[in-house]
Amino acid sequence: MIFKQNGTRGRTWAGSVGLLAAALITGGCGSKAKETATASEANPSTAVRTEGTSAAGKSVTTPTEVRSGDVDLLQNLAVGASATNVAFLEADKAWQEFRASMRPPSPPVAWETNQPGKAVIEAFQKESGLKAEGVAEKAREFYTRYPKHEMAPEAQEREQYFLGIAAQYGNTNVLARMTLLEDAKLKDPATPEEDRLQVRVNRLQRSLMTGSETNLGSRVQMLEKEARLLMKDFPAHAELGGLLLAAATQWLELGDLEKARKLATEISENGESPDVKEEALALVRKIGRIGKPLSIKFKAVDGREVDLAALKGKVVLVDFWATWCGPCIAALPHLQETYAKFQGKGFEIIGISLDKEKPELLQAIADKKIPWPQHFQEGGEANKIADEFEVGPIPAMWIVDKKGNLRDFNGTENLAEKVERFLAE
Repeated sequence: MIFKQNGTRGRTWAGSVGLLAAALITGGCGSKAKETATASEANPSTAVRTEGTSAAGKSVTTPTEVRSGDVDLLQNLAVGASATNVAFLEADKAWQEFRASMRPPSPPVAWETNQPGKAVIEAFQKESGLKAEGVAEKAREFYTRYPKHEMAPEAQEREQYFLGIAAQYGNTNVLARMTLLEDAKLKDPATPEEDRLQVRVNRLQRSLMTGSETNLGSRVQMLEKEARLLMKDFPAHAELGGLLLAAATQWLELGDLEKARKLATEISENGESPDVKEEALALVRKIGRIGKPLSIKFKAVDGREVDLAALKGKVVLVDFWATWCGPCIAALPHLQETYAKFQGKGFEIIGISLDKEKPELLQAIADKKIPWPQHFQEGGEANKIADEFEVGPIPAMWIVDKKGNLRDFNGTENLAEKVERFLAE
């Protein structure tokens, strides 16, 4: 894995940023993974050692599960405790308070079904960026005030991590401080290679998200160039080929089939990571489907017989989706609007649901008033149609032209314009 996460709270914030980025940039969902909080996340506490004397006068060290609100009580009970012990408890209390401050922002639940406007999204990002900056500052205060505490090194890592989160949310106030810390890490000969790589990857990610390049093609070119530099500088990390594969995928999303095919082929033939090579081969196969007939035939959950071959003469959108995918649900109103506008002119939609539970799908069809037919894989197994075509993140919306040929993998972008163009052919 290229992007490491620091600590459980770091992972939670990363999940928040990642989900937001997915919703706003790619609109993609992976698998139906439900996040669960560990006991320590649900109640910020940690095992600490409290030192004192036993009834026999012997020094004892007792492991105690301490909540942040209990520290004062322990201090009051520690009669005769030394100044060192009091300082230790004070530092531990400060660490608990810092951990509590790391609770991540959560996008409103309503966003799962109603796509927010640009101004609302920007306000959320700004607030989150400021909060992340505040958490980074608290980390700095902790390790500066308690440099000998066992959690001081962790606090230093957390500072860098949250500065990076703040930057991802568009908070430019943190860039100077973050650059200073990163430069120091890169110049320090004692810095492990893994950490050097992490800094370089973080900088690339930041450049892609906050750079001055507004043209998507220019950003993909930057990704490809920097990925090659990283692969050259860190040859032991075969997984870095995944960055090149990401560039190939983006070229496909932008409609540049030749660049996508060339890059994916290069990775599949010369890549050193078996996993990345297999993904590259899958991308090559996917690109090869463009311009060729797409064969899909099934009986929908409402009993309708669906056969793409019988829909020749119409433009068809094949929507790979699921009820548990927030971006999929958020896209429904736009799909329904496009369907209502063009259905009478020769436009159809067929749904390929990746749901595991049929009642959930049927309920969503009824609640959302979805008029087009839906495929569901009985038996709780993986969807055979999605597997056959090696569908990745969802929603995945493929457009088939009037001749029955697959023409576009990115129906999530400018759908109405594309449908109108294909209808005019």
